[in-house]
Amino acid sequence: MMNAGERWQQLVGMSDEALDLAEAALTIAQQEYPHLNIASYMKRLDELADAVRARVMPDATPEHIVATMNHYFFKEQGFTGNNEDYYDPRNSFLNEVLDRKLGIPITLSIVYMEVGRRLDLPLEGIAFPGHFLVKLPLKQGNVILDPYLDGISLSEEDLHERLRQVYGEAHMEMSLDRLLDSANKKEILARILRNLKTIYLRTDEFDKALSVVERILSIAPHSAEDLRDRGLIYQRLECVHAALEDLRNYFDLAPDASDAVDIRARIIELQGQASTLH
Repeated sequence: MMNAGERWQQLVGMSDEALDLAEAALTIAQQEYPHLNIASYMKRLDELADAVRARVMPDATPEHIVATMNHYFFKEQGFTGNNEDYYDPRNSFLNEVLDRKLGIPITLSIVYMEVGRRLDLPLEGIAFPGHFLVKLPLKQGNVILDPYLDGISLSEEDLHERLRQVYGEAHMEMSLDRLLDSANKKEILARILRNLKTIYLRTDEFDKALSVVERILSIAPHSAEDLRDRGLIYQRLECVHAALEDLRNYFDLAPDASDAVDIRARIIELQGQASTLH
């Protein structure tokens, strides 16, 4: 029987179309919860979909199914965004989101999309700046939904206001159409992992941060930012040669980065340390 790490490598080696997003997200959680029964949580998603299906007519329109999902999810079941403890790592683990009915935009969106997929709704994730969203493509245009806020539908004006909150007046020069492009499954998984990386670095849990970055790099092996972060984590863990290799690779990939001077100084420091090691 393969372990969670082996299954992860198998999953990310699949094509995006073949990859099961819910299973992969639960495999991320399995690193924190080694005895996690993934099949039972996949069944939980099936049961949520069955409950919505029982509440709609067979010929229900996508709009009606979404309205029914919203009522069942957010009113009857009580799924909600965790405003009180947004950076709790449990918000990033799909099993915890299903158990506690608390999450952040991306994990609530995954539950929402996975239930929608079981109902034949063509829901797609959107890696919108600062706040993950869901898109429902319809003949008359896209409906943009926010599962973190009870599945509300967002207008173009709402989206521009959200951009303004993140970027200020610079948002006027940004292409909303491009920002509403669909994220593929591996991009979604990488975003979950980067959220966890940020949390673990804030709490100085470097072993956990390293494990998370390893998984990000299994999806995006040439990500300069994540190579840099792994190098910095290795440096904190006193793994001199590994840190040196990653920071050199980062510098090769992004020689004009804003932190290039700092990284160059770290490389020189690590070279000195490496020369004393045998």
